Amino acid sequence: MSEETDSPSEEEEEKKDTSNHYINNKEFLAALIEYQKTISEAEEAGQNKPHVTDYIARCFLQIAQRLSYRPNFINYTYKDDMISDGLENCLAYMHNFNPEKSNNPFAYFTQIIYYAFLRRIQKEKKHMYTKYKYFDSRGGFETMQGLQDHDKESFDFLTQAGGGDEFHLHIKEFIQDMEVKEAEKKQKRLEKQQQKTGLELFMGEEKNESCVTD
Repeated sequence: MSEETDSPSEEEEEKKDTSNHYINNKEFLAALIEYQKTISEAEEAGQNKPHVTDYIARCFLQIAQRLSYRPNFINYTYKDDMISDGLENCLAYMHNFNPEKSNNPFAYFTQIIYYAFLRRIQKEKKHMYTKYKYFDSRGGFETMQGLQDHDKESFDFLTQAGGGDEFHLHIKEFIQDMEVKEAEKKQKRLEKQQQKTGLELFMGEEKNESCVTD
């Protein structure tokens, strides 16, 4: 009895690729290669850089939107800003994609958008830290000057619902967590700088000893 090995056909692989990633990597790759070709032709002709194609733009948008619905991103209220940052980064760095080194643009741009999301989250957390730190120093939203209406309404609702104390505790924990992380980053930067300085001193001593020997 002969044993048959069923290998997936090219068509099946393409369907699998599309169903898994909702974007066909082969078509996406071909579109990027063609677009890079038009850029080169425009540069040779002394023309302006052509606009990105609608298809490529839709791919960027789909990746960003799908990524924003992952569990680690879905609950952020500034998801639109995250998506905008992701799209902006894709457009800014798409020329770095090298088809000769990678045939997986889906993974490449997913990573770009992922890190754009993280940077936006960190930026928003720093903004929130500044606001919460001020809140804590002034004793509550009710004593803050220039407070946005929706923040005041949120605090009033929490207070009426008996959640004011819990909210204040959350702010305390948030501030402490941010300050601990910032202190850790500062310590790492200091250690890195000390290592660099120590290495430079060591190399200088080695050079001086070499000169003396010669």
